[in-house]
Amino acid sequence: MQHTVIPSWYQREGYIKAMANLIEKELQGFDTPQKCVIFFSAHGVPLAYVEEAGDPYKAEMEECVDLIMEELERRGLNNPYTLAYQSRVGPVEWLKPYTDETIIDLGKKGVKNLLAVPISFVSEHIETLEEIDVEYKELAIESGIENWGRVPALGCEPTFISDLADAVIESLPYVGAMAVSNLEARQSLVPLGSVEELLAAYDSQRRELPPPVTVWEWGWTKSAETWNGRAAMLAVLVLLVLEVTTGEGFLHQWGILPFFR
Repeated sequence: MQHTVIPSWYQREGYIKAMANLIEKELQGFDTPQKCVIFFSAHGVPLAYVEEAGDPYKAEMEECVDLIMEELERRGLNNPYTLAYQSRVGPVEWLKPYTDETIIDLGKKGVKNLLAVPISFVSEHIETLEEIDVEYKELAIESGIENWGRVPALGCEPTFISDLADAVIESLPYVGAMAVSNLEARQSLVPLGSVEELLAAYDSQRRELPPPVTVWEWGWTKSAETWNGRAAMLAVLVLLVLEVTTGEGFLHQWGILPFFR
């Protein structure tokens, strides 16, 4: 089936602005917003994914945080910030710094106001509602942090949803080519496909699905296996009929069907 892929969207303008909007709003809940440390907590992955498999996740998270902070600075917000990784499991080493260890270190450094931002999460779930809101909040208070806040996940935030819709439209064949002049250089387009092939794959006038297999194909194919299976079942049925009607055959010779004699 004709398809296209959006490999990532962490750098899109709509997503960055949506995150900045939520952070700016939550900062207003602190008595001294300018002194609050913005604490980005991203979901971790095993270190081998990045160093051995070449996963760009770490680099994308770091760039994502930088872009969000640049947007906040344009709004006159120059808060200190840091990035750490949560949710590690198992004995292997994961991306560092770890969220829990970073919270303890911030407490030792005298940080009193901390705003947690679930940077790689777009919806609320156990790793935000339990891990961040309960476990990390308790750890922060135990570490000497007096004022704790947490930015909600994006969910259906209008700017974010609208930007995702734009990303889909821009990735469609030809549409993306026409919109390229309106995109920033870092928002690279995916390879364009064929409109004709795309329409053929989603033909709304088609009244029935194509047959699952062709009439016949030689070799070790799904078609050959299907027809071989049918031929085998037919042969077994014929042999059983002969056994029952004539009283002769392999099953009688082996004594399996003696009662038909």
